[in-house]
Amino acid sequence: MTLESELNESNKYYLENDIAVIYKKPTPVKVVKQVNEKIVNAYFEKPSTTDYNGLYNGKYVDFEAKETTQTAFPLGNIHAHQIKHLQNVLRHGGICFLIVRFTKINETYLLFGQDFIDFINTNTRKSVPLDFFKEKGHLIKDKLMPKVDYIEIIDKYGGIS
Repeated sequence: MTLESELNESNKYYLENDIAVIYKKPTPVKVVKQVNEKIVNAYFEKPSTTDYNGLYNGKYVDFEAKETTQTAFPLGNIHAHQIKHLQNVLRHGGICFLIVRFTKINETYLLFGQDFIDFINTNTRKSVPLDFFKEKGHLIKDKLMPKVDYIEIIDKYGGIS
């Protein structure tokens, strides 16, 4: 299972158990040509913000999910408009974060948006090292259901009471 499908299953669990309402955001696509109800030509209409958003316990939640085979998270995997979006969410009191899976070691971390922004503002590196995730991030331990329980991390460290 990929991280995205595991997150989708976790979000389904949260919804069915009335825990949170979090959805995968579709990328805006402009259809140019359609033949017999089949899209034959299309392009991305505008850059998307982040992968997921919704509500948990009265708070707006917004996050990006990525997988990497490296032992550092390449900053090229997240775009300037996405970073700006995370900054906007933070400024307006929302909860935002990255969920990054390091496939080589099979570990998944939640890194809150402010820690990510602080890293970008204080480093010239082109990647966020795994050690930073281990120091500032939060390991998401695999569970049976939900598989990727990021709500547990938000409850413990994300400022929701």
